[in-house]
Amino acid sequence: MQLYNNLSGKERAELIEKAGKDRLTISFYKYAKIGNPELFRNHMFINWNDMDVLGRIYVAHEGINAQLSVLADNFDAFKNHLDSITFLENVRLNIAVEHDNFAFLKLKVKVRNKIVADGLNDETFDVTDKGIHVDAEKFNELIEDPNTVLVDMRNHYESEIGHFKNAITPDVDTFRESLDLIEEDLREHKEDKKLVMYCTGGIRCEKASAYYKYKGFKNVFQLEGGIINYVRQIEAEGLENKFVGKNFVFDQRRSERISDDVIANCHQCGEPADMHTNCINEACHLLFIQCDSCKEKMNNCCSTNCMEIIKLPYEEQKELRKGQGNSNDIFKKGRADHLPYKKDLRNIFDTLNK
Repeated sequence: MQLYNNLSGKERAELIEKAGKDRLTISFYKYAKIGNPELFRNHMFINWNDMDVLGRIYVAHEGINAQLSVLADNFDAFKNHLDSITFLENVRLNIAVEHDNFAFLKLKVKVRNKIVADGLNDETFDVTDKGIHVDAEKFNELIEDPNTVLVDMRNHYESEIGHFKNAITPDVDTFRESLDLIEEDLREHKEDKKLVMYCTGGIRCEKASAYYKYKGFKNVFQLEGGIINYVRQIEAEGLENKFVGKNFVFDQRRSERISDDVIANCHQCGEPADMHTNCINEACHLLFIQCDSCKEKMNNCCSTNCMEIIKLPYEEQKELRKGQGNSNDIFKKGRADHLPYKKDLRNIFDTLNK
């Protein structure tokens, strides 16, 4: 019984190209009690592997969080399989705005302690006492209300390339950091303001809304289905789009364009740009924003040092990677010291206090 991938990403990409069939990029999540995550993981892998599903899926005792790609021809079979699982029947599927047949090249179903790394002790509060879910139309109304505080629950490198107008965008590297930061800075507005949150697909707001209600916020709202679902709704219903720029996504595409606005800058030259890339030096792999001109000039590297390293024979590069303590730079996600035009640090709550 196969419970692992038997093809490399390169081999899979070749098969996808040869097949010439369209694939759909989909994400979904569901908080539910899973007694045996390992057994559930194996069940999902076996069934989805047979359907040629590719993606990154996390399973935990608290539920499932999935970003994946499925053949358009197999979508009905995939949906029927989900519906055959009691807690996943009719689960909301966030279908991507832009599809890419190469968004995922392997099927990875992993068992984790949590489906989102929130660092919270779920025993201390009622995780089911969530905020009010609102659709795109209601969301647009709420964020025009002067008594609303709109908060982006994503990390700095996500909001840097796109966010809702007038949103507070916490300058954080992780979701966990934002929870306490927001609670502290909005502590005086727990009763007089409407706290409205959004994220990519809704999963971070699901836990955050319950946490903030536990912390004393009286009026908590969250965008149903996140940015992905919002875009589909405004297009289907002819609503005004209040999102500017691009939506960061966690697959090979890295982003979906929502509006024509380019609100970020190349981290190397400062020119308008909003395309994230990873430094081609595998010992670095830093995620940063790079324009086409710098991409060509720097050979897809983040620094001249990395440019020198990739010229070395592969075995020498491999030796250099051994034991290299570069994780701190990697997880700066575009804020490494050697990037002259990295995102400017500022007080994100200035707009609220003006």
